[in-house]
Amino acid sequence: MKSPPPLTLEQVQHFHDEGYVIVPDVFAPADLEPLRRELHAAVDEKVRALHAEGRLTQLHANLDFDHRLAALHRDSPVNGEAVMKHLEGLRGGGCHAPEMFGVITHRQLLAKVASLLGAEEIVGSSVYRLRPKLPNLGRGIVPWHQDSGYFAAACDHQLIITCWIPLVDANVANGCMQILPRAHRTGVAPHHTGGNAGFLVIKDDDLPDDPRRAVTAACPRGGVVFMTNLTPHCSTPNTADHIRWSIDLRYQSAEVPNNVGLWPGETDAAGFASSEFYEKVTVACYPPEADFLVHSRKEPAAVTDHAGYVRRREAYDRTRSKFSAYARWPQGLPSTEPARSGH
Repeated sequence: MKSPPPLTLEQVQHFHDEGYVIVPDVFAPADLEPLRRELHAAVDEKVRALHAEGRLTQLHANLDFDHRLAALHRDSPVNGEAVMKHLEGLRGGGCHAPEMFGVITHRQLLAKVASLLGAEEIVGSSVYRLRPKLPNLGRGIVPWHQDSGYFAAACDHQLIITCWIPLVDANVANGCMQILPRAHRTGVAPHHTGGNAGFLVIKDDDLPDDPRRAVTAACPRGGVVFMTNLTPHCSTPNTADHIRWSIDLRYQSAEVPNNVGLWPGETDAAGFASSEFYEKVTVACYPPEADFLVHSRKEPAAVTDHAGYVRRREAYDRTRSKFSAYARWPQGLPSTEPARSGH
């Protein structure tokens, strides 16, 4: 089978110089349809469960994937939030689905990632998320931050690539990202807790550049915004009439700290893993979740398949972590939501 094309030398150079590169044609539009269908089915499943509990009467079953959840939320923010929490968050939702795994391990995407990492052994980072940004919903606005703000400090000088993948055309109207170019060169800026919706935030005085220099990261469906973990970015309001669905995936060289091959094992009554496990797992950039090998030239048989991916995810899902992304940063306003990087 012919290998997919890597990024061009110009694209790779742009990524390292600017801290990001937008590639409009990584996926064929049909490549993302299985995941869209799976997520649409997950929405329907939760909606019907809420209906069976007597919590809603209008199912909006006639609406498509890009509009249904928004209509449910307009009817009842409580029910809308219940569906979103079923889908997104630190774990769960569509995370274990074969369709999600198919995107994470897509050959076209991994070829591009390999050309940016310059590595033949690639780890899929534990930190990946599903993002349904609803129209005119305040918590979808994410303040300025770097993804490294959410990682262990031991990984501040490592390269972890974020792949932001819209499942619809992402533009200014529906709240695409803003990125500060070249600002990844100054390291991790101070973050504070208490940003909008519980996110970490870089205050204006601590931003490494003037936010007026930000670039708009518009990206068509099928495209990918590649960013470094040190690239400051924020997410703007969705003023369109549809949901801005997206996922963000992360990859790193196998030489970067990771927990591949580590299992939580036995847990105590509170659900915490043994102290020996935490001594080992601190080598990971984000210890609460499971890293997994997605590409290897040295040991292709060691690459994680879908069944192994599910086993690892579920083992970590059952285990509580002592790691807190908030612990290293000054307190701002009290946070009301779990720490998670957001776009």
